[in-house]
Amino acid sequence: QVQLVESGGGLVQAGGSLRLSCAASGRTFSNYVMGWFRQAPGKEREFVAAISWGGGSTTYYADSVKGRFTISRDNAKNTVYLQMNSLKPEDTAVYYCAASHSILVVTGLHEYDYWGQGTQVTVSS
Repeated sequence: QVQLVESGGGLVQAGGSLRLSCAASGRTFSNYVMGWFRQAPGKEREFVAAISWGGGSTTYYADSVKGRFTISRDNAKNTVYLQMNSLKPEDTAVYYCAASHSILVVTGLHEYDYWGQGTQVTVSS
């Protein structure tokens, strides 16, 4: 039983920045790989970024966001962040936080076991 709650979404102009937060509660947070996905209208939910647990965390990013987005986690606060810089209109989507039982970083939608409710990010041109 894990609950995930995203926050930090909103409206931003192209080139701007937002930081999304995902607060986790319930069972042990550090046993999960954490990921961010997004879903635009009429599109399938797609992988954005993921991070493994532990001090020597491994990160992985979709090519579309590499160099612009940064995923991080603070296990003491049970919180995962997605720092989004240089935002583009094509980044507009509902962003979802997710947790996987996998120890290795995974990118597949079906490899994640828990999901937040999503937070809307809208980037205007």
